[in-house]
Amino acid sequence: MDSKSLSSGSRLKHFFNRSLHPTLGACLGVFWLASAGPAQASVVPEHLSPAGSILAQQLEQTTHQAVEATVAQKQLEQKQLEQKQPPTLRNLLLTVPSRRTAPASAPESAPPEATQTPANAPDSIPNSTTEEEADSETIRLVLKLSERQVYVYRGDAVEVVYPVAIGRPGWETPTGEFSVIHQVVEPGWTNPLTGEIMPPGENNPLGDRWIAFWTDNTNVIGFHGTPNRESVGQAASHGCIRMYNEDVRQLYSMVSVGTPVIVEP
Repeated sequence: MDSKSLSSGSRLKHFFNRSLHPTLGACLGVFWLASAGPAQASVVPEHLSPAGSILAQQLEQTTHQAVEATVAQKQLEQKQLEQKQPPTLRNLLLTVPSRRTAPASAPESAPPEATQTPANAPDSIPNSTTEEEADSETIRLVLKLSERQVYVYRGDAVEVVYPVAIGRPGWETPTGEFSVIHQVVEPGWTNPLTGEIMPPGENNPLGDRWIAFWTDNTNVIGFHGTPNRESVGQAASHGCIRMYNEDVRQLYSMVSVGTPVIVEP
């Protein structure tokens, strides 16, 4: 037999058959071939005695079982290793059951309370109490030229009366219904005859305060203080209403632009 033309397994069987006891050689050859893999271990040496052939077949069967057991053990170890590894997020998500979340329902609103409207009730009820209170607080001035006094009314009640000086003959104070149009603290004065201007001060003819209520767009008439105290109660002005400085300061604090002014003869 040409050893170069033999496979590695055939050469090994030829060596064991020639060099060793046929039965022992077959057993050793089959054991070595089994370590090389199932494909090589399946080869049973030829020309063995019946006893050697049976032993070789038993050894071959044992070797196959050992190889299968080894492969099964490796697969088991690999599976156990995979089971020990922490699960991935993707795998965890796959284990979560799919479900739909119902949209939150809007809270139920309480039913509106039933209201009863009396029969023949008016659409709106005027707040007569509020109007009466406002009327009772309204300030108005009533100037009585014949008495040379000004009455301060709060509502229908007289709150205070002040003595005044009124316009002299030829410069009479106009009568009628007017309202406060202008107020000045520490006013200056322009002489109606000469046009001379006098700054505020204790000698100023308008005194401490000025409360205008009439104008013809040229001249202006109003209540004012005076340094000439003895003129109060007289017809002494150029149409304005002179008052004591202390009185006009009080009156100034009680009125405002729009306060009614009624001038009676």
